[in-house]
Amino acid sequence: MTQDNKLDRFPRAQFMSGPTPLERLDRLSSELGIDLWLKRDDLTGLGFGGNKTRQLEFYLGDALQQGADTILITGAVQSNFVRSAAAAAAKLGMQSVLQLEERVPDMGEEYYSSGNVLLAQILGAEHMSYPEGEDETGADAALHAHADELKAQGRKPYVIHLGLNHPPLGALGYVLGGQELCQQMQDIDAIVVPSGSGATHGGLLTGIALDESDASVFGICVRRNCEEQQARMNTVLQKLADLLDINAAPLQDRIKVLDEALPPGYGKLSGMTHAALNKMARTEGIFLDPVYSAKTFAGLLHLVSAGEIQPGQKVVMLHTGGLPALFGYQNELIDNLS
Repeated sequence: MTQDNKLDRFPRAQFMSGPTPLERLDRLSSELGIDLWLKRDDLTGLGFGGNKTRQLEFYLGDALQQGADTILITGAVQSNFVRSAAAAAAKLGMQSVLQLEERVPDMGEEYYSSGNVLLAQILGAEHMSYPEGEDETGADAALHAHADELKAQGRKPYVIHLGLNHPPLGALGYVLGGQELCQQMQDIDAIVVPSGSGATHGGLLTGIALDESDASVFGICVRRNCEEQQARMNTVLQKLADLLDINAAPLQDRIKVLDEALPPGYGKLSGMTHAALNKMARTEGIFLDPVYSAKTFAGLLHLVSAGEIQPGQKVVMLHTGGLPALFGYQNELIDNLS
């Protein structure tokens, strides 16, 4: 069975208008001594773009098949996923309920009012809050409790889960994304992606493997340390392989995660991350977000300096978008300009 046929079994809403650009970063390539390309999934289009658009095609496809009229999802206050879900719901004439978790302590007022928060309000999303940031099971349970209330009102809710106890439908979007990348470029030596929930990382790794690419895929930890993220990726890849009816073991053997850019933690920036964000902007005129893509680029720079990425290798970094969060972090970013 071909990869396309495997994915055809799953309902899909259409949000992607076509492949996203693959752009060579000429100045950084020269400076770093590698052949560096950027896969521009910040340009997926819907609701300020970002990688979650690909994932939402499969979640919302499932929701439509079930006759849902309301989407419920949980994430950090400046979550790109919840903002993208609100945009996708609006496009399909659905209501969205966004549960915002307290994952990032000691943030200023702008973190709670601008960026993704403001955009979700413009999109007409309903909001609820969850006091903990590291309780996926509890956060999902809170969504289901609210979904039960909506059912009692006659609405038809659909929950997009955060925890690992559910099939990773969103990862199917990056199985297609991996295939798309392989169609755009052959002979890739390495791909560098953020690794958080694991859906993007796991889906892309699966997609290129099904396309018979042997590129190394480096997942840059943005939320958990290497040991915890390795365990999570094993689970994500097993559940994704179960969905596709393929063997997970060869995929699990290819997991590479690095946490050098993670400190001081999820949603917090180090000097290493600030430097990476500024370097990309000032060298290539491209903005990165503070939570995911800046840490991804910081991780890539570490891989080059450590010799994990060799001189002359063809390297693709996935730009996952998330640019509205820049405004939620504006005071911290201004304080670290140099």
